[in-house]
Amino acid sequence: MNFLYKLYETFLWSQIRNGPTPNHIGLIVDGNRRFAKGRGLAQNLGHEEGSKKLEEFLRWCWRLEIKVITLFGFSTENFSRSQDEVDYLMDLIMEKLKQFQTDPAIKSERVRVKVIGRREDLSDAMNREIDIVEAMTADHDRFLLNIALSYGGRAEIIDAVKRVASEVQSGALAVDAIDEATFANYLYTQGVPDPDLIIRTSGEERLSGFLLWQSAYSELYFTDVFWPAFRNIDFWRALRIYQQRERRFGR
Repeated sequence: MNFLYKLYETFLWSQIRNGPTPNHIGLIVDGNRRFAKGRGLAQNLGHEEGSKKLEEFLRWCWRLEIKVITLFGFSTENFSRSQDEVDYLMDLIMEKLKQFQTDPAIKSERVRVKVIGRREDLSDAMNREIDIVEAMTADHDRFLLNIALSYGGRAEIIDAVKRVASEVQSGALAVDAIDEATFANYLYTQGVPDPDLIIRTSGEERLSGFLLWQSAYSELYFTDVFWPAFRNIDFWRALRIYQQRERRFGR
């Protein structure tokens, strides 16, 4: 099986290596709980395996010089899960943020880490770790990892509208000056190019509120593979599909 995998991996690489790669990938990691259930494991172990998979995925992207990854880490809706699961996920995310502070790859690859979302809904302890990792990586200029925590696409747009309305009310912004480019500057992703490709695992075929404004012309790729089982060849299949599509942006 290893031989066949390597053979297919070599074949896929020959197909994608000279093609265009996305500058920005949005990533909806789904299927951790179903992955664990299918193996008779506690669902928290599925989340653990999913956290480990992220490390592999980032290195696959860095190898291909994919500059921006935006990870859908925890949505505003996820707070409605059981308190035990929410607490476990928050602890897992906090450990990951601490890991990024000491991970030599974050430094050597010059990865800037940034958290987007409604940080006021996160704990003080979580916000401290966010502040630390953002400050430590603020001058890193090769790659960007956006982590969407307490994030919802509608919430992001509402927050942007409130900021715009406040500046209009104060006289700092003229109504006639508001266009798409101006509005984008009030989003959590200010200054970041829109995602070229959004990947969602586990067979679900929806965005679930992820980057609703920014995804207007993103290519979407859905796979049945659960996130912890996502392999390099699954990633390269997504890139092959991306390369085969013609991006016309409405033209």
